[in-house]
Amino acid sequence: MRLVKGDTVIVLSGKDKGKTGKVVSTHPTLNAVTVEGINVYKKHLKPNKQHPQGGIIDITKPILVSKVAILEPTTKKPSRIGYIFDKDGNRKRIYKSTNKEIK
Repeated sequence: MRLVKGDTVIVLSGKDKGKTGKVVSTHPTLNAVTVEGINVYKKHLKPNKQHPQGGIIDITKPILVSKVAILEPTTKKPSRIGYIFDKDGNRKRIYKSTNKEIK
């Protein structure tokens, strides 16, 4: 999985198309990422020890990696992620649209 925690991504399709947010967590086995403020659903809870009142809470569900792309900060457009190796043999992530290194 090429996306990592902290990347800023844009949603390419679905109900949240065009929205941006930071990756909160990755789920490699599901091939999905959780993005703050994206794919938010309401969950109805019965009263229990953790939530004595019960009620309705908002939860963020994972979204498939194929539906998001990393946001290139200078152009503000989605980009794909590539890899290059520096002289020491370390792998670095780059934006494929501009060939700049991802910080």
